Amino acid sequence: MADTKRLAFSIIQFLHDQLSSGSLSSDAQESLEVAIQCLETAFGISVEDQSLAVSPSLPEIFASATKQTPQNKTNSPSCSPSEEQLAEAESLKTDGNDQMKVENFSAAVEFYSKAIQLNPQNAVYYCNRAAAYSKLGNYAGAVQDCEQAIGIDPNYSKAYGRMGLALASLNKYSEAVSYYKKALELDPDNDTYKANLQIAEQKMKEAQPSPAGGLGGVELAGLLSNPGFMNMASNLMNNPQVQQLMSGMMSGAYSPMAGATSPGAGAAAAAGAGGAGAGASDISGLIQAGQQMAQQMQQQNPELIEQLRSQMRSRPPSSAGDEH
Repeated sequence: MADTKRLAFSIIQFLHDQLSSGSLSSDAQESLEVAIQCLETAFGISVEDQSLAVSPSLPEIFASATKQTPQNKTNSPSCSPSEEQLAEAESLKTDGNDQMKVENFSAAVEFYSKAIQLNPQNAVYYCNRAAAYSKLGNYAGAVQDCEQAIGIDPNYSKAYGRMGLALASLNKYSEAVSYYKKALELDPDNDTYKANLQIAEQKMKEAQPSPAGGLGGVELAGLLSNPGFMNMASNLMNNPQVQQLMSGMMSGAYSPMAGATSPGAGAAAAAGAGGAGAGASDISGLIQAGQQMAQQMQQQNPELIEQLRSQMRSRPPSSAGDEH
């Protein structure tokens, strides 16, 4: 620590010399003063403390102050594991497989993790741990481990298959389909991948919104559960003009087929509206009333109407295998 303080003191002393030179602008001088204060505070020293004045050369002080203790790199990824480490990693993987068979998935994760620490370049260890994570419901962890396995071995079909399982469990069916297809490309005769692909494709279709079940992507249930929409509908129904419109619709006055379905009704409509021209007049009145209702809805809650329009424009898409 003494060498570090001496180095900091020498830097502060150098900055003071620059301040005294008078060759710096006012902004530069202010910056140096701030730097000096920061260094003095950080290292608990002062330029007045001459006990820290450098006696050895500055390069020697710098080398001593910045010297670092070599770190142990036994398990660094850049170093290949020893034969003993490889054997131990395989033994840990076997222990993990045994725990999977008895459905002790947490213990399996621990064994696979220890194997990975000893040999982080083995794709099987990551893929097996992904299976254990999936059994525990940690699908995000499974996805990460499958990505690691694929990064190590891009032709590892089981990693793609397990990635598909994890993504399907996260309801990401379109992505799951792509990984299942890649798994089948690498292993065309695997019936499990074929079945899982069919399931994912079916789920993807089911997730698509049904045109009959909604209004341009806006489900009726969603509208009915929207407090703003229901409040606006309630206010509209209390509007005298809307009540008159609804009364006319319920009585059949605005029905274009009213005159055709009931001779009596047709006669009454003709008498009340001036004969054959009444049907066209009623339709025109219905359209006009609908336009008025739309305008009232827009005036009452323009933000809600815009939100519904946005929703209508965008239609949102409404086994792990044996261990090695």
